[in-house]
Amino acid sequence: QVQLVESGGGLVQPGGSLRLSCAASGSIFSIDAMGWYRQAPGKERELVAVIKSGGSTNYADSVKGRFTISRDNAKNTVYLQMNSLKPEDTAVYYCKVEGVAGPIGYVGYEHWGQGTQVTVSS
Repeated sequence: QVQLVESGGGLVQPGGSLRLSCAASGSIFSIDAMGWYRQAPGKERELVAVIKSGGSTNYADSVKGRFTISRDNAKNTVYLQMNSLKPEDTAVYYCKVEGVAGPIGYVGYEHWGQGTQVTVSS
């Protein structure tokens, strides 16, 4: 079993910063890709950023230059540093992992966190 625990969401003013964390727990040897998605009311869930095991990253155009994704493999944790936040960033942010390897092979196809609310408003 793999469980994802997210933290760091909250209410901030435009221009402020937040740091989201997502820790994966279970009998985990390695994780291929770790990423963040978000979903605003009435909109489809979209990719925000993803980081692969080799360190390569991809970002949505709307967050490039403002958000930074990173991971700590020893802790099976992925982070999303969000700077210069805008009201348009308001959404529920979800952590997702793919390619989780356990002691007898891969565990499932993908795993999602419960989501954490980020609200950017004055």
